[in-house]
Amino acid sequence: MQGNQSAKIDVIRRQLSACGQDHLLSFWDRLGPGEQAGLAEQIRELDLDKIPTWVETLVRHAPQTPVRHEEFRPAPSYGIVPRTDAERRKYADAVKLGKELIAAGKVAAFVVAGGQGTRLGFDGPKGNYPISPVRNKTLFQIFAETIKAVSRRYRTTCPWYIMTSPMNHEATVRIFESNDFYGLDRDCVLIFQQGTLPNFGFDGRILMADKASIARSPDGHGGSIRALARSGALADMKNRGVEYLSYWQVDNPLVKLFDPLFVGLHATDGAQMSSKAVIKNDPKEKVGNFCLVDGKVTVIEYSDLDDSLAERRNPDGSLTFRLGSIAIHIISTDFIEKLNTEGFSLPLHRAVKKIPHIDSQGNPVEPAQPNGIKLESFIFDALPIANRSIILDIDRAEEFAPTKNATGVDSAESTRAMMVDRAARWLESAGVTVPRRPDGSPDCLLEIAPSFALEPEDLKVKLDQIPAIQPGGQVYLG
Repeated sequence: MQGNQSAKIDVIRRQLSACGQDHLLSFWDRLGPGEQAGLAEQIRELDLDKIPTWVETLVRHAPQTPVRHEEFRPAPSYGIVPRTDAERRKYADAVKLGKELIAAGKVAAFVVAGGQGTRLGFDGPKGNYPISPVRNKTLFQIFAETIKAVSRRYRTTCPWYIMTSPMNHEATVRIFESNDFYGLDRDCVLIFQQGTLPNFGFDGRILMADKASIARSPDGHGGSIRALARSGALADMKNRGVEYLSYWQVDNPLVKLFDPLFVGLHATDGAQMSSKAVIKNDPKEKVGNFCLVDGKVTVIEYSDLDDSLAERRNPDGSLTFRLGSIAIHIISTDFIEKLNTEGFSLPLHRAVKKIPHIDSQGNPVEPAQPNGIKLESFIFDALPIANRSIILDIDRAEEFAPTKNATGVDSAESTRAMMVDRAARWLESAGVTVPRRPDGSPDCLLEIAPSFALEPEDLKVKLDQIPAIQPGGQVYLG
């Protein structure tokens, strides 16, 4: 047995040497059997044949991908309100089809939830951050209640797929178990981990976290394409008859998880991956820009769009490149299957970071300055691969409130204000009086549970259940 193990490690050593990474076994002889087994498994998970290319093109040299003016133009989109009689008819048909697909169990929810609440000053998975204005419901709870309400409305079961990361997977599972899966059927909630990629020093050598562990980080939300297949989630979808995934990121409590119009337009147009967009607040807002490159919908990062393009205006004064990417998609499950069947991987992007590691003597290093490269993939890079892709531009105030910081822009503070603002608009549209301050903001705290209303129209038949709202008061409708 010892000889067999020795032969296996010799093979691994030769493979590592061939790609310049044999230092990963520097402490092998000092490890116990369990540590050796764990390290060997980590090495087996590496794409050793790809590492030399990554080192050359992403680690030692920053990729040069200048964006030329002639390469792309603004991407077309559907507006949230139809603009012609033909569009009105198409939207009505799309809504009908979307509702039918949801009711038939063809649409599932998929949230990427691998992040921690560090920037929020919160210790734990971001999905467990309490965000609702009155009851302090967590992001996970709001999504769960929405899925439950949608399932009840359409008399179906909407499965929920949750992608975590190695840093928060176990904690996320414990959260769901301790909350009895928020009243959802446990068999219809699948929690799985995304993959990881090794971290590199600037010299191209993979860093070691300790003597028995490679320094690794999550492979980005683009890793969801592979993780859906590897985890068994894709097979589970096929078994349930799910054909469309409603994709969103865990930090957005305003997201409309099951939007019949969006689902219906995607299906009607035969799209494989579609997106929601918002009109940018300013030319250099830190969101990706939807463009057409060689006729394909493509997201150009805000940092890659030079100022002359970002500032370009149409004759009516609107921004030429006005559509911002907000990480809300419909993805067809056959498209995900196709990508995995063909062994395709999304392009990787580099990020210069401070990466804790050990040195060649095994001593821990806590860098004060960026010392290496982390790699990740982005889900929007799948868009130009799709045969067809549509964009629906939506009202930011209704559907997009990213919760990234404790205060300021895109913060918990701004998200709660947007949740109250939306609740106030919904109530006023139903004829309810909402007290407002001189600046027009609601002079109250409001929270509408998904079980009470999924859209403004739901409130009109529940007016007898809505109390009078007093200035400075709090009202929870649930």
